[in-house]
Parts: sequence; C-alpha cells; structure tokens
Amino acid sequence: MATGPDPVWALGEIPTPPRAAEGWTGLVEMFTQLSRRETAWPIELGYARLWYEPLMEAIFEDAIIRQADILQLEQIAAGYQSREKFLTELTLDPPDATSDQSGVPLLDEDYLILSTIHSAKGQEWKSVHVLNVVDGCIPSDLGTGSTHELEEERRLLYVAMTRAKDELNVIVPQRFFVTQQHKHGDRHLYAQRTRFIPRSIVPLFEDILWPPVTPAYIDGLSPAPVRMDIGAQMRGMWSK
Repeated sequence: MATGPDPVWALGEIPTPPRAAEGWTGLVEMFTQLSRRETAWPIELGYARLWYEPLMEAIFEDAIIRQADILQLEQIAAGYQSREKFLTELTLDPPDATSDQSGVPLLDEDYLILSTIHSAKGQEWKSVHVLNVVDGCIPSDLGTGSTHELEEERRLLYVAMTRAKDELNVIVPQRFFVTQQHKHGDRHLYAQRTRFIPRSIVPLFEDILWPPVTPAYIDGLSPAPVRMDIGAQMRGMWSK
C-alpha cells in the first residue's frame, strides 16, 4: 500500500514563507519534536507555549494575559491522560471566553452566569439559583424510565445545589403556562416539587414567596368545623 510523505518532513521541505521570518524554523522544530511522541503529555503543550510566547509578545499588547491563559490551559490539560482526550473534551465543551486582569470595578460588571447543570460541574459561585426544581424538569420526563436514570437525575440535582458557596435558592414555580393557549383563556399546569426534596427535609429550607403572601386573619374569629347532615340530604333527594 502506497503511503504519502511524512507531514512534518514535508513541512520542513517547504521554503520559508516571506512573512514567517525567524518563527518558521522554530515552528518546524516544534512539530518535529511533537510528532516523535517522545515527551509525555501534557509536557507537549509546554513546548507549544514556549514557541508561541515570543510571538505573542511581538504581536499582542495583552501578551501577559494571553500567556496566563495558556498556562491555565496547561494546568487543565494535566487532568487528562492523553492529548486526544484533552482535545476531544475541549472540542465538545469549549470555553466562551477567558477572564482578564482585575481593575477598577464598574457598575456594568455585575453580571449573571447562565449554565446547564452539566456545564456547572467543577464550578462554584457565591450565590446559585436552581430553576424549575419540579417533577418533569428535575427529574426530567425522559429520565424516569429506570432506577438508574432516576439516580442520575438525583445526582444532577446534587451537583446543582452544591455549586453554591454562600447562598442557594431552589426555585419551585407554582404553575407553568402552556405554549398553546386555549381560546377562552390561558391554560396552565400546577407544578409539583421534585420528589428528590421530600416533605421530611422541607423544614430545612426557608420559604420565600413571590409576590409576598399575607395570610388573612380576623381577630376573634376562628373557622368553625363544617357540619353536613348526609341523612337529610339523601331524604331530600328521594322525596322530590
């Protein structure tokens, strides 16, 4: 079976591009070293950083911040056994952005992070709000087919609730409005608290209602028990 030339060898045979200048030789040497797979992961990523750092300093004004990002990437890569597993995970769930150096606080820097429970794994925040903690959402309708699926849904709720450092708010809506309203008025469904928070542990939570609800109370008046004469009602039905 015929095979093509080694990609790294072919890269070294290409004439130096005019705009590559001195960086081209270092690029070829880096790829040659990585292709030999003589260095254990994640040290391979360190070789790429060493080649890239001088270029960042020459091209970008925020080179220090970019270098810190790559160092952070190296630390994350240390948690993976191979280059392939690291790149696969990074491709499936890439970060949207990286942080910057702290500066003078601004009013518009008070922001809210929206995240799925799966993406929140390994993260922590001072305050966490878990939405729709009701049956049908947690657990999902699609996650109640077996005991194993239910336990996985329970673990997801545990992950969500343990992301909070200081304050945890578990949101239980009273009702959901359906998307296709009835012609005579809005249709809605009443929600039921998730089965993963049974009545026995509800007293451990602090109830906060919105809008606030004040129970009606009239001084000196207490509700009297309702009395019904079933016999009289039955006789009335037959006497008509």
